[in-house]
Amino acid sequence: MPTVTLQEARATLPDLLYRLMPGEEVTIIDNGRIVGRLLPGESPPVKPPRQLGTMKGSVVEMAPESNAATGLRLPPGLGKGYITIVSNDDDHLIDFADDRP
Repeated sequence: MPTVTLQEARATLPDLLYRLMPGEEVTIIDNGRIVGRLLPGESPPVKPPRQLGTMKGSVVEMAPESNAATGLRLPPGLGKGYITIVSNDDDHLIDFADDRP
């Protein structure tokens, strides 16, 4: 267990931190008293690599017009009936009259 003075620790703190090994401890003293200890931090847990095919069979149903698997764009007209566009309808904008020029 190495021991350093407070002044040495201030001057060489980055070096002390990088040299700190697992299980090692550095004691910091000032005027003969222990004022602190440097301990190594815990490394983040290592995640196991993902395995392909673990979700196989979990997708029950996909929409027939979806081409998400192929990445192709849907041809025009397949959304017919899903969206209604109302032109010349300013009634819903009355609440925003103060914000409009």
